[in-house]
Amino acid sequence: MSLATETLTGGVQSARPDDLAHIDQALDVLQHEARTFARLDLKQKIALLREAMKHTADVAEQWAEQGHRAKGLPYDHAEEWLVGPLPTMRNLRLLADTLERLDAGRPSVAPDRVRRRSDGRTEVDVFPTGALDAALFRGFEAVHVMQDGLTEEQVIAGAGRFYRQGTPEGGVSLILGAGNVSSIPAMDALSKMFAEGRVCMVKVNPVNEWVGPILEAALSPFIDRGFLRVVYGGRSVGEYLVQHAAVTDVHITGSNQTHDAIVWGPPGAERERRRSANEPLLVKPITSELGNVGPVCVVPAEYSRRQLTFMARNVAAMITNNASFNCNAAKVLITSRGWPQREAFLRQLTAALSETPTRRAYYPGAFDRYDTLTLGQDRVRKIGVAGDGRLPWTIIEDVDCRASDAVQFSVEPFCAVITETRLDPVDPVEFLHAATGFMNDTLWGSLNATVMIHPALERSVPVREQLERTVDDLRYGTVAINHWPGVSYGATSPAWGGHPSSTLVNVQSGIGWVHNTYLLEGVEKVVFRGPLEVAPKPVWFANHRRAASLGRKMVSFERAPAWWKLPGLLPDALTG
Repeated sequence: MSLATETLTGGVQSARPDDLAHIDQALDVLQHEARTFARLDLKQKIALLREAMKHTADVAEQWAEQGHRAKGLPYDHAEEWLVGPLPTMRNLRLLADTLERLDAGRPSVAPDRVRRRSDGRTEVDVFPTGALDAALFRGFEAVHVMQDGLTEEQVIAGAGRFYRQGTPEGGVSLILGAGNVSSIPAMDALSKMFAEGRVCMVKVNPVNEWVGPILEAALSPFIDRGFLRVVYGGRSVGEYLVQHAAVTDVHITGSNQTHDAIVWGPPGAERERRRSANEPLLVKPITSELGNVGPVCVVPAEYSRRQLTFMARNVAAMITNNASFNCNAAKVLITSRGWPQREAFLRQLTAALSETPTRRAYYPGAFDRYDTLTLGQDRVRKIGVAGDGRLPWTIIEDVDCRASDAVQFSVEPFCAVITETRLDPVDPVEFLHAATGFMNDTLWGSLNATVMIHPALERSVPVREQLERTVDDLRYGTVAINHWPGVSYGATSPAWGGHPSSTLVNVQSGIGWVHNTYLLEGVEKVVFRGPLEVAPKPVWFANHRRAASLGRKMVSFERAPAWWKLPGLLPDALTG
């Protein structure tokens, strides 16, 4: 079994912990309203979602400003717009759209989006969600590959199953919020509320408690009705909530060590006994998203200089966003030992990173993890200014792919580090086959993986067939072709979570799905694709000059998409 990631939040203390009496009172309200929410008619739920969209728009500016301040970024930075209010707004809207289809007597997913593949598997188009999405994200698409044996009819019939229950009882879900990305707690709660019909208690992580009051304002329509509560506190509050009799089930976004402490108890002989006997300490259902040592595999080919530059900037964006405190960050770069352009690609990646200012390493434990990963390594490329609470962007080069016990392959860095490793094959078919085995069997985690491939290779029948085998065989919840899996996270219509092969005993990147606004059941994985190069420049690229303005406008656009609004986005998109 792979080494687990270290506990990421450590002993961070809450600046505003709630006392237990207040928490009990909040849980009393939720428990009292659980059945009401579960049985609330669709029109009322749609109205609540639409109202929450208005409130999210009202606090979006404050959300971005406070997020940037907390991360040590300038006010006019783009990042928090793109990872906070924008995906939250989109999630609210797409859920409302789905419920409107159900209210009109239509299935949550249109039958023409569901098809049977030649191998008998069923897949569902989940992105773009319509013509406006297709115009905004030209060339991008995402499908759900459904679990083996599910027919098209079963997939359509199973979508939105909760809303066909006659008299659901509901329940109280505890959301143990992530400390890194501000939209995660809100969207985790929305998934529980509208896919499973639960009311939610959200415990804000002490690392980003600044977002708590903003979430309370954005989601106030649910709070006002007693369907949602936000509380604050550290580990002791979390332990109290997990064991509380009013809590029906638990969802955590965080580290696998925290998950295992909840499920199996503290490390030691008793935990191992429980594991061996499959006697979890927690008897309530628990779902989770727990990180990943995220691979980016570059298939060897003869790329043009422009293609190499675009690919390098794409990988750089996967590293630098949120100072690399992302579960979907690029963490292991897989290249071919015989690829003639390897050095040129690393030079381009170095150049892209050098143009991005280093970031304050705000997440607890970052400096210790950095030392663990870099000390003793022969080839460590440090880029940018360090010191004053900042870490340099760092590439650890040529870590032996056969060293299955290498810490770089088993510990999620959660800091500004990417490890490069080389596989022997240079033939694209053989390389993809070897990379599949390496990603599945050596790297820890099952959340997301990326494959970058030359368009000419995709047109080659043998390579295309091997690429599709690789996509099918990879045990990851999201497999992205050519682009950052974080874009699939932000799209919100695709499901987000670890591969369903995870178990409580070997949880890897977690169990269960969030987002998934079509409310599909039986998802095996998401396949997210885009062209190797896209124009105009993607808004998530670190060197996009108009990203802040565009992010602000996109929040407004997502609140009420319309064709007449598209021209207003073009100046920022085209001059980025």
